[in-house]
Amino acid sequence: MKLVPGFIDAHVHIAGAGGEGGPASRTPEMQLSHMIEAGVTSVVGCLGTDGFTRSFESVLMKVKALRAEGVSAWMYAGAYQVPTPTLTGDVGRDITLIEEVIGVGEIALSDHRSSHPTLAELTKLTAHARVGGMLGGKAGIINIHMGDAKNPFKLLYEVADSSELSLKQFFPTHCNRNSYIFEDAKKYGKLSYIDLTASSYPYFPDIEIKPSAAVKALLEAGVPIGHITMTSDAFGSLPHFDEQGKLVKLEMGSLKSLHSEWTDMINNEGLTIPVALKTITENPAKILKLHTKGQIKSGFDADLLLLDNNLNLRSVMANGKWMMHESKLLVKGTYE
Repeated sequence: MKLVPGFIDAHVHIAGAGGEGGPASRTPEMQLSHMIEAGVTSVVGCLGTDGFTRSFESVLMKVKALRAEGVSAWMYAGAYQVPTPTLTGDVGRDITLIEEVIGVGEIALSDHRSSHPTLAELTKLTAHARVGGMLGGKAGIINIHMGDAKNPFKLLYEVADSSELSLKQFFPTHCNRNSYIFEDAKKYGKLSYIDLTASSYPYFPDIEIKPSAAVKALLEAGVPIGHITMTSDAFGSLPHFDEQGKLVKLEMGSLKSLHSEWTDMINNEGLTIPVALKTITENPAKILKLHTKGQIKSGFDADLLLLDNNLNLRSVMANGKWMMHESKLLVKGTYE
């Protein structure tokens, strides 16, 4: 057996998301067993496209529920839109005062679903998140949804160039969604963080870069391993729009994609187990300041996975308690 840290999935729509195809396309809420069966012991929840009918409060209560059920959970304040939904009226206050809130997101850029924030709006939002993080002892980071438009990192560079803020205040995701964004990500990743979306494959193989292959390509391009993370975008809708903006395909993200793409990094791309692990354990823990997560180390939480020699998941421990043992699920959510 192989012992590894529990996976950290830093971008999950834990209370449901979607809706781009109308009311019937809203995605369901995540259940505890979805996490355990995927080897995910820590999760960061977020809203997404729908900052209108879905609420900050629903995500926060889902975070609290997951904690009560035995796993670790946090959340981002906000949604795609700027001004973005908050509980206290300001994202800085949310981060400072609400224990479960560690940053802001996902704020949409370069996407027809974005509210197209100006340089001044994004700079102010980022500054408030940073100060809230400092006061609350949190990451205070901005999780950025990267859309399909060309030159997606432009506004992030402009914020850094025109203020005292660093590119490392941003955590851009979906950076493997098409070939030209991925080429830009190779340059951006040398300076700051890059997050890849595991659930994108195999739904859009002709458009998106396979996540496991993307990690190897980023490393070959000179991106430091500490800048690369992978998240599932689970329970978020994965829509595809044609050139006229018409929705032509709609899928839903899965937590299990993290394990699948991690094993492909090792079996197909030739990465070592420790290097591949960093993208879904140590790296997100350090970027998001989850100080007791992501490593098997004295003083850290006992979030542990046991895998067989083929890297199949056999047992899961979260916060020192067996949640799955010898392939048998021991704990389920309250209404499962």
